[in-house]
Amino acid sequence: MIEKKFTLNRSASYKRKLIYISIGLVIGLCSLMFTNYIVRELAQKEHNEIQLWSHAMAMAGGDENLNPAEQNRLNELIGEIIDNNTSIPSIVTDEYYRVLKYSNIPQKVIDNPKLLRKELEDMASSNDPIEVNIFNYNRIYIFYNESQLLKMLRYFPYVQLSVIAIFIMFAFITFRISKQDEQNRIWIGMAKETAHQLGTPTSSLLGWIEYLKSQNTEQFVIEEMSKDITRLLKVVDRFSKIGSASTMVPRNIYELVNNAVSYFKTRIPKNVTLRYNTSVSAPLQALVNEALFEWVIENLLKNALDALQGKGYIDVSVYDDNKWIYIDVKDTGKGIAKSNFSKIFNPGYTTKTRGWGLGLSLSKRIINEYHKGRIFVAESELDKGTIMRVMVKKL
Repeated sequence: MIEKKFTLNRSASYKRKLIYISIGLVIGLCSLMFTNYIVRELAQKEHNEIQLWSHAMAMAGGDENLNPAEQNRLNELIGEIIDNNTSIPSIVTDEYYRVLKYSNIPQKVIDNPKLLRKELEDMASSNDPIEVNIFNYNRIYIFYNESQLLKMLRYFPYVQLSVIAIFIMFAFITFRISKQDEQNRIWIGMAKETAHQLGTPTSSLLGWIEYLKSQNTEQFVIEEMSKDITRLLKVVDRFSKIGSASTMVPRNIYELVNNAVSYFKTRIPKNVTLRYNTSVSAPLQALVNEALFEWVIENLLKNALDALQGKGYIDVSVYDDNKWIYIDVKDTGKGIAKSNFSKIFNPGYTTKTRGWGLGLSLSKRIINEYHKGRIFVAESELDKGTIMRVMVKKL
């Protein structure tokens, strides 16, 4: 039921994300279409202006019936029209491409033949030059390009889409962080409440142990019960430490791993063999929180036992290099698909019929956040087994 509920919640979360992304895409597409419409209209307007100038020039240069005063006035009017153009880059040349008039072109371009040639080529590639027959010059050409405003408008939709994408990304990150914080507070609250609830019956069991001692109960029974109660006290201590500042002290990793292995050796099925292999004789020191670190090793051993399904081998190894201490827990169980190597550390992910899928998630948090180390699947092959690896910095 819990796994089903988790799956449903995750599905609803994906749907919400899809809705947000879809809304952003619709807004971006509408903006793109509207801006493209404005660009087409403005481009047509600029083209019409240039066509108007060309017609006026053709009239001025092609009408021989105009007297000199009328001709001069028309030429002045055409000059004023071109000079009043403050947005469209344009160059008027004769048939030999000598500049007769220009507008919105830097003077250094006009004065430099190479720059002028490149500018004319760029204009010609953007818009076909307009040819005008003039009585005095035979032919002239009007070269023109898009105004700066039009060029900016062409890129504006992509800027808008980028802004929308960044906005959605930041909104998603903020939403995700807030959800993670909320989940963290819930898990911390549950952990502390669990520690509180376990505290009272555990204290009561300690009293019953003392009573059994007074009733001449077999020493072996009392010792085994005492071990289990000691373990319960450890569990209470571990849960109480979740979400609290952790005290890190130098400890011998070999010894801590040995403690966890020794506890499990007397509590595993008879067809399971648990071996502890180490080539290290001297202590391997690292800064750890003993209760939390042992919890990680025990979680790995539990998962290995579950993978064996009552039969097989578990090999635990401790070794080091110049910087790190490595703890490998190898089993001969059912293995993990490569696509699930990272998923197994997600809260709620489990392939078992029982359990909440929190063991490896808590282990990763303990190792990564508290101990600044790493925990990951080193190797795994379906139906052959898995090697889980923990790394902590050596002192």
